[in-house]
Amino acid sequence: MTIAPEKPAAPGSSGPHLRAQRVGEVRRSPSQLRATDVYALLGAAAAALSLTGLMFTMLLPFSGVVGFLVVAYILFLLLYGLLVSFDEAGPAVRDRIAAVVIQSLGLVTAAALTCVVVYTLWEGRKALPHLNFFTEDMAEAGPLDPLTTGGILHAILGTLQQITIALAITVPTGLLCAVFLNEVPGRFARFVRTVVEAMTALPSIVAGLFIYATIILALGFDRSGFAASLALSVMMLPIIIRAADVVIRLVPGNLREAAYALGTSRWRTVWHVVLPTARSGLTTSVILGTARGVGETSPVLLTAGFTAEINGNPFEGPQLSLPLATFEFVKSPEPTMIARGFGTAAVLMALVLLLFVIARVIGGRGPGQLTRRQEHRRVRASRQDAERFAARAAAGPTDAVPPPGRRPGFLTKQPSPPRTPRRSAP
Repeated sequence: MTIAPEKPAAPGSSGPHLRAQRVGEVRRSPSQLRATDVYALLGAAAAALSLTGLMFTMLLPFSGVVGFLVVAYILFLLLYGLLVSFDEAGPAVRDRIAAVVIQSLGLVTAAALTCVVVYTLWEGRKALPHLNFFTEDMAEAGPLDPLTTGGILHAILGTLQQITIALAITVPTGLLCAVFLNEVPGRFARFVRTVVEAMTALPSIVAGLFIYATIILALGFDRSGFAASLALSVMMLPIIIRAADVVIRLVPGNLREAAYALGTSRWRTVWHVVLPTARSGLTTSVILGTARGVGETSPVLLTAGFTAEINGNPFEGPQLSLPLATFEFVKSPEPTMIARGFGTAAVLMALVLLLFVIARVIGGRGPGQLTRRQEHRRVRASRQDAERFAARAAAGPTDAVPPPGRRPGFLTKQPSPPRTPRRSAP
């Protein structure tokens, strides 16, 4: 092998830099994917499947798809680590195995989500093409009627009204509570944080029973969409508070210190510095709370009841929601009702996706990113400032640089000419 000639040592260099270097050796970037990496993955996967098939069919009395996949995955990790160890050192082998585990778990999650969505759409394919499914209610349709009669308009309207009322209650309350937990520390704040963390794991049936006992039984209100919204608010509030608390805690403290150094009050700092900085994270917290509340069934069943007609008044009479309609349709033995149930579930998924997109569009901008209207205002203000400065420059020497101690922009007082003393009359 050819050895490169030694280079003269630079002033201040030490011994290791004087050693000979191999010609042609290229430093490998860890972000690049080599052919040997692909071969190791494919070879480990093929060997794991072959060994697992041999064990399940000929060597051991094993059976079952789940067991086959688990054993094959374990053998795949072992064989992959063995193949990587031929080219890499110990830390690199552990890093490769950890990366494969994380990526495989992500693929499993994505595959499970895809199966759920595809299965729901496939089972509801008979009901979704009908226009009446989105424009009619079930007031004149029964279990034996075809899919050309009846729809879920009443459930769509009920879900939109209930989740809107719940968001109107939980978003300001949750954000204010999260700001309180971060900006006003103390014993009471720690107590509130403990209660919020405990409420995060609250069963949905308990929230429905609480609203049913306090609002319907104790206060005498009827079952309505507003009562269901209150039950959903109990479920959504701890999720929003907990997520917003974590996001606001990540705002750098030097931003607050800079605002305080400029003489800004605490709540003005929160409104103009902290909340805009954490806008995208706060949007994510609202999305998580909405996802928790929009799919609840038992609180709505206890507090809103069931109806087959459209009820546009959420404060009076029973009101249906999409999760509750799915539950009622699917438990029927009739194929048409089951198809309506899966079609309702597909509409619910589309509605949740639409709400998430709207939330991202409204609050997904990062700090410093302006809308078109805000950018237009800033450009117009800059033009007005430029015109004002040009007018001052054209006005003359009155706008000259003021002497030290004078505020810029204020006219200095011109000294008056000396007075001549008056002569007294003889």
